[in-house]
Parts: sequence; C-alpha cells; structure tokens
Amino acid sequence: MPHSDETPPQPTVTGIPIVTGRDGHPYMGCDAVVVLLRAVAEACRGYVHDGADGHDFAAAVDIEADALAVRAVAHTTTEES
Repeated sequence: MPHSDETPPQPTVTGIPIVTGRDGHPYMGCDAVVVLLRAVAEACRGYVHDGADGHDFAAAVDIEADALAVRAVAHTTTEES
C-alpha cells in the first residue's frame, strides 16, 4: 500500500499532446497513439504480473479513457468573455 506522502500515479494520457483541428475537434498524432497503446500494453503486463483480473485492467483503461476525454473537452472548449 502506498505511503500517504506518495503522489498517486497520473494517467499516461496526461502527457500526450492534443491538437485542435481546423474543424474544432481534438486530434492526437500517430506517435501519441503509439505511446497510449504501449502504455495500455504495459499496464496489462503489470496487472497480470500482480495477479489482477480483467476487471482491474478494464478499470485502469477506463481511467485513461476518462482522463483523455476530459483533456479533449478542455482543449477544445474556449472561454467566452
């Protein structure tokens, strides 16, 4: 169990660049998608090694997906004065 002074790990997608296309939609480059897929693969290996089941792995992928969705919305939402 982590000590209380340890920071919880951040989702991998936190560091993946997102750009806004001319159409206003968020996009990720191919390199960023590769990073994301490799992170998913690494998480799978880690969870299998730690004895977790498919539900644990699915929860980890959901966390990444939620973090990416939040970033995409934040990246394409502009503040109006």
